Amino acid sequence: MILNAGEDRIASALNEGFGPEFGHGRAIGLDGMRQALSALGDPHLRLPQAIHVAGTNGKGSTCAVLSAIAQAHSLRAHAFTKPHLFRVNERIRVAGEIVSDTQCLDALARVRKTGAALSHFEAQVCAAFVCFSETPADITIIETGLGGALDATNVIARPAACAITPIDFDHVALLGPTLADIARHKAGILKVGAPAVCARQSEEVSDIIAARAAEIGAPLWRAGVDWDCYAARGGLVVETPSRLFDLPPPSLPGPHQLENAGLAVAALSAADMFPLQDDQVGLGVATAQIPARMQRVHASDARFEAAELWIDGAHNPHAARALRQTLGAMQARAPAHTIAIVGMLARKDHAAFVEALAPAVDRFIATAIAGSDDALPPERIADAAQRAGATAIIEPTLENACARAALQPHARIVICGSLALAREALAMLS
Repeated sequence: MILNAGEDRIASALNEGFGPEFGHGRAIGLDGMRQALSALGDPHLRLPQAIHVAGTNGKGSTCAVLSAIAQAHSLRAHAFTKPHLFRVNERIRVAGEIVSDTQCLDALARVRKTGAALSHFEAQVCAAFVCFSETPADITIIETGLGGALDATNVIARPAACAITPIDFDHVALLGPTLADIARHKAGILKVGAPAVCARQSEEVSDIIAARAAEIGAPLWRAGVDWDCYAARGGLVVETPSRLFDLPPPSLPGPHQLENAGLAVAALSAADMFPLQDDQVGLGVATAQIPARMQRVHASDARFEAAELWIDGAHNPHAARALRQTLGAMQARAPAHTIAIVGMLARKDHAAFVEALAPAVDRFIATAIAGSDDALPPERIADAAQRAGATAIIEPTLENACARAALQPHARIVICGSLALAREALAMLS
């Protein structure tokens, strides 16, 4: 893929001035962030009221719904999210608009001048806070990068609310090998007095979040206990302690997106930043968009004319289970031969991912991620699929994999396993 000149300059600024994205190989912490932000005049203390979002899966979708609801209320929303698909700028939305190359580069130059030893991600967060502090807005939506307690975003002052999406295994090398370790990191975003709105969790994770909330005095809203959401009459119902929202179905497909949209509505209700109007909340839920989350693609290539093409960024076992549920629901409505084209990064638990997805797939096509030094050999994906009792073949490139899948008449083809593969697919097919 060919990037524009602005993207090349932004990538160069990050590569030349800062360390690897999450500082792999060094201890994570907030000292560098605090040093840089202090030198910049503490922009993180001058943000519009914020909602801070952590969790393993669903953060991006939850943030997309939060932004869409704010926009439906005619509010200006800053948002910092990750990862990006094509341009680093996508991570920083200033008053609803993707940050310009000029503004992003200027902010990064100012961050670099602080002399703080920062990773790519830390520099991006600092740059976002600089941009946000200098542009008026009504709300700030902040997604953690990795973990919570020691995540670069966790320097913000007390947010209006914290939202925690489902927590499961991912990034175990940095967050710890057990679910309890990971949960403690994620619960680290909770702040004194700020409502903590929690999605459905395992009992172990729920207990850890509850203990942290009680320890610091954060009012806790637990899904299924203090608030709830569920499908009803073809739409979404969200019940909070103070009111009931009867909403249209989420625009984002999949049963798990009911939970993500519900979490966004509950978090805004708990934050109580502005009056929530039913019609505007419904409009936000029904129009929120985020790429590569079960995104339907209509390829111009005639080979795919009869195929049903989907792209999903699922890349860990929890996300694979959500994808399996989505594919199962699609199969119940409209049966089709389902083919999963899977490419993954070596640091991911490919065996657990494939095992979780296998019940919803008729055939796996394992492939490599182009241009990635950390790509998993497709042979290992195919071996995992066969161990899970599934049919699997290998194609060396995504283009070959798609062509092979298209040979199956009227197939439902889902490309998944990595957002890097999703990026490649969108560039190739859209």
